[in-house]
Amino acid sequence: MATQRAPIFQSPLKSPLVRGWLGDAAGRYLAATMRTTRWTIEADALLAALRAGTPCIIAFWHECLPAMPILWQTAGRIASGPTGYVLASRHRDGQLIARTMARFGVRAIAGSTSRGGAAGLRELTRLIAAGNPVGLTPDGPRGPRRRAAAGVAQLAALTGAPVFCAAAATARAITLASWDEMRIPLPFGRGALIASGPVEVTRANRAAALTDIEAQLTANLARALISCR
Repeated sequence: MATQRAPIFQSPLKSPLVRGWLGDAAGRYLAATMRTTRWTIEADALLAALRAGTPCIIAFWHECLPAMPILWQTAGRIASGPTGYVLASRHRDGQLIARTMARFGVRAIAGSTSRGGAAGLRELTRLIAAGNPVGLTPDGPRGPRRRAAAGVAQLAALTGAPVFCAAAATARAITLASWDEMRIPLPFGRGALIASGPVEVTRANRAAALTDIEAQLTANLARALISCR
């Protein structure tokens, strides 16, 4: 497994024009990388829910973001409707991610599960009620790494939507020196998408469900990293 470690690219991203260009370029790069990667996919229950048009919540750790387009691409092949929505930070980094995800038919909703995310969670609640799948990173946008904020369980309890815990990774990647140790996939290698669930969340079991979601997310990422070797 070829993994490199690199510092975060700290370019000036204040210009919407620059963010748009970078987001488009990142989208094209990830699309090409997804196509040249040999994928192992173990996500039958999640893909069945997407195929059936079942509104659901797809949770994944923030570090998995660059590899998650394999889910959106697979969902796009099996589902007739949109592949969903994802919660992204209001910060300019989140705006760049939103532009990148747009290439895969995924729309971004501004907010987070931890800081100033009330408006974002209200919008996700509305989207789920309308029958859409939504994705979010319970440890985003600033961590702590692999620690799930309460928002994912709160959203599930409010909407009754099942939670699927997903992880995607590639054997060849550049690991950033960021709080989440985000891995940027490199082409021409092996990759794995692992998803478990559904986790049913109620107001009564919300705390226990959050612990379960966090454990499944971490276990699935470990499995993905092993599977793609």
